Amino acid sequence: MANLLLELALAIGAAGTLLAVVRLVKGPRAASRAVALDVLTLITMPMMAAYGLYAGRQIYLDVALVYGILSFLGVTALARYADRGV
Repeated sequence: MANLLLELALAIGAAGTLLAVVRLVKGPRAASRAVALDVLTLITMPMMAAYGLYAGRQIYLDVALVYGILSFLGVTALARYADRGV
């Protein structure tokens, strides 16, 4: 039962990832693309953790944490760039 729920969560996450990629490519403005990139990160981090739980590998949890930290720094840098134009 737990594996079925994890597979369902991964399938829903994959659908959300696909929609975020479409918005990232198609986005009309840079702000829309930045938000799509942030949403893509917010979807893929729990997917990494769920896959790590599904596969029984704890390294995916560490990868998801590092990915989240790097994404936060990237989005912060992008916001500063958009605000100041530096």
